Amino acid sequence: MAAVMYWNRQGMPGWAWSAGSVGMVLLWALLIVVAMVVHRAVSRTPEPPHPPATTSSEQLLAERFARGEIDEEEYGRRLRVLRADCPTLSKH
Repeated sequence: MAAVMYWNRQGMPGWAWSAGSVGMVLLWALLIVVAMVVHRAVSRTPEPPHPPATTSSEQLLAERFARGEIDEEEYGRRLRVLRADCPTLSKH
C-alpha cells in the first residue's frame, strides 16, 4: 500500500489547497464580471443626441404666473405685448 499517497503528504499543506480553491472562485468571479461589462458595452445602443431645450417667452411668462410671481392682470398685459411684438408666437 505504499503506492497510495495522500495529497497532503506530497508537500502541499492544507491551507494551500484552501487558498487555491478561494483563488479559483475569485478568478471565475472576475472573469464573469469582465464578460458582463464587455457584453453591456458592446450591446448598448447609443442614445440620440437631445436637441437643446428652448423655452419661449410665453412659456417663461406662464411659469412666472404659475409660481405666483406676477398676477393675472400683469400676465395678460405682458402676454399681449409679447404677441404684438412677435407675430410668430401668436401662432403657437
